[in-house]
Amino acid sequence: MRKKPKLTNIHTVAQSRIFNLESLDVEFSNGATRVYERLMSRGNGAVLVIPMLDDDTVLMIYEFSGGTERYELGLTKGKIDKGETPIEAAGRELKEEIGFGANKLTFLKTITLAPGYQSSETHIVLAEDLFEETAEGDEPEPLEIVPKKLSELEELTYNEDLTEARSILALYMARDIINNRSG
Repeated sequence: MRKKPKLTNIHTVAQSRIFNLESLDVEFSNGATRVYERLMSRGNGAVLVIPMLDDDTVLMIYEFSGGTERYELGLTKGKIDKGETPIEAAGRELKEEIGFGANKLTFLKTITLAPGYQSSETHIVLAEDLFEETAEGDEPEPLEIVPKKLSELEELTYNEDLTEARSILALYMARDIINNRSG
């Protein structure tokens, strides 16, 4: 049976406007100790939205990514503002990034990227029954919107512009949900 380790001596090593880097001493039930470091998110998590124009067409975007220093193909995403639910954030991000609202927003799953050293969570939301509606966002430039087909997902997965694991996972989840729904 798992017994949660005891966390002691937690302190901030460095911080930015987005993350705190923390060091923590961990004592396990068998007496073993280790020092861990982790990135603690300073926000309320993020949302990643799968905007479906129809049962096969997903609206993706090209957006500059500082980590890879290039334009990446991905899904609508953004941070959850204080007081917002993941569903509310998904609706807002859709309007800001791709100029659509959704009559149907379905929460699918909360995921982590690297739980061994990172605390951030991303909430995946499926958006269907889209309608045109825009809202002013925080993007420094207009985003290029690109329709893609879930029926061509295997080919899309190997597109060199699509490297973000969250988007790839979400596309497979959406395809499976939609395919199971239609028989």
